[in-house]
Amino acid sequence: MKPAVFHPKAREALREFPEEARREIGQAIYELQKGRRLSMPLSRTMPSIASGAEELRVRDRSGLFRVFSYARLSERVLIFHAFAKKTQKTPQHEIGVGQKRLKELLNETL
Repeated sequence: MKPAVFHPKAREALREFPEEARREIGQAIYELQKGRRLSMPLSRTMPSIASGAEELRVRDRSGLFRVFSYARLSERVLIFHAFAKKTQKTPQHEIGVGQKRLKELLNETL
């Protein structure tokens, strides 16, 4: 099983999610660690961030939550951004933050 490597700010944001959302995201990350491919409605590709980036999608009674992940590396799964979503479309700002953090983690782990 691949270890999950978290960007520090993504881990911090995840800790603020409601318990139900954290549990669902944790289960999805576990599936990625086991090498499983996830699909809609739980996961969708995010080519606007990078080839291979995915958005984990969770809804609970308090709102919508998103976590950006990258599982293309053979030895680890990267979790690089997490946020509460307030609009229908993923805001460009969140995509920009995701691109920056993915680059940071890729540079650290290569």
